[in-house]
Amino acid sequence: MKKIILSALALTAFTFTANAQTPDLKLGAKAGVNFANLNGASMDMKTGFHVGVLAEIFINEKFSVQPEILYSAQGAEKSGLKYEYNYINVPIMGKYYVMDGLNVQFGPQIGFLASAKSKGGFSFEDLDIEGTGDIKDFTQKVDFGLNFGVGYELPMGLFFDARYNLGLTKVNKKINIDEELDLDIEQKDIKNGVFQISVGYKF
Repeated sequence: MKKIILSALALTAFTFTANAQTPDLKLGAKAGVNFANLNGASMDMKTGFHVGVLAEIFINEKFSVQPEILYSAQGAEKSGLKYEYNYINVPIMGKYYVMDGLNVQFGPQIGFLASAKSKGGFSFEDLDIEGTGDIKDFTQKVDFGLNFGVGYELPMGLFFDARYNLGLTKVNKKINIDEELDLDIEQKDIKNGVFQISVGYKF
């Protein structure tokens, strides 16, 4: 986790230094809401959030590349059971401006797992029973995905994005139930799927 934070700080410092020398680069920050689910699992959408920083590098007037570093709260839920997966996501978006302010976006993303928990609860007569478990050891530490979306930026630097992240990596690991006999449980092909709405500012 320390390496991820240090890498993020290094990238931020680099982009701030580059901004003093490169007129075609904008820095910014963004935050918004996640509507997350686990594709392949019979669960419902879970509402979360994302927040982070970005640097938009213009290749020409129409096309730019935008790397981002985002903290993203994801997962899914159903009938009192919740899966909470928190990631440090690094999308690298290609952006094409179809007209002033309006752009379409597409690009890959790599995510680093920060935490993973399952939360469940049920009621028995007059008792409410809750339980929380750490499932990080049963979750893939790296998540790859593809992002695509649209955005609009006002002349003052305020912008709005709508984006979908399609996960390409299984969220869950294969579970070994007997190391001596090498018996494994092959779990379902479950992947992240997250719709994001963001607001941010670039300068």
